[in-house]
Amino acid sequence: MAEFLSLKEAVSKYIHDGDTVAMEGFTHLIPVAAGHEVIRQEKRDLTLIRMTPDLVYDQMIGAGCAKKLIFSWGGNPGVGSLHRLRDAVEKSWPNKLEILEHSHAAMANAYEAGAAGLPLAVLRGYVGSDLPKVNPQIRFIECPFTGERLAAIPSIRPDVAVIHAQRADRQGNVLIEGIIGIQKEAVLAAKRSIVTVEEIVDDLGASVNACVLPSWVVSAIAEVPGGARPSYTLGYYDRDNAFYKDWDAIARDRDTFLAWLKHNVIEKGAAS
Repeated sequence: MAEFLSLKEAVSKYIHDGDTVAMEGFTHLIPVAAGHEVIRQEKRDLTLIRMTPDLVYDQMIGAGCAKKLIFSWGGNPGVGSLHRLRDAVEKSWPNKLEILEHSHAAMANAYEAGAAGLPLAVLRGYVGSDLPKVNPQIRFIECPFTGERLAAIPSIRPDVAVIHAQRADRQGNVLIEGIIGIQKEAVLAAKRSIVTVEEIVDDLGASVNACVLPSWVVSAIAEVPGGARPSYTLGYYDRDNAFYKDWDAIARDRDTFLAWLKHNVIEKGAAS
């Protein structure tokens, strides 16, 4: 059953050095505040999983939290590259980063397989792709019924899944509204999970067929208003497009990045 903790307490209790951590959210509901708390607590040697690593993973990689990244697309949406990610891959700064790249379809299938407790995901994919040449997780199998050649990858079963959502009720049930990415499957696939929410309410106000995570699949809930900024949370605040543009210049230079990190993440967290 979900327990209500501060974000600091949740990260300290449920994310450990060396863990495999999936932080999901698609275009909105990105758990940025949780990523910043991981940085402040100096978690190390993490294997980070995310279908679309963007700014928060760029920051965590630049802060030295990650040793490996499993993903299907990486970039600053609408702007360009993730410069801290590139620096880690190309020049091993601040440390070497191993990468495993998949397609979106493969990642989604791997999460679903993990949520179902299966060891692998099977899909029609990677035909004509060069990814199998550089990703040893991609294998091919023969269907025992039709003889068809199919792609297979390990299911995603993280140690910890971290997501952001609009609301949780006082019983620990969580409501996710708007664009739903792979958050539900990530939580179901993980051994432990942290959900940050905009607010805790008496009644979720969930509509018919809403995406509600029951309290028994969530380890910890932390009330963190604005926890997805600079991404947006439907019904609460808009995307900060200017920051995504500004991040390109901030992240290009190591010293500029470190200064930004110290002022906006480390010192901000210490003051809160």
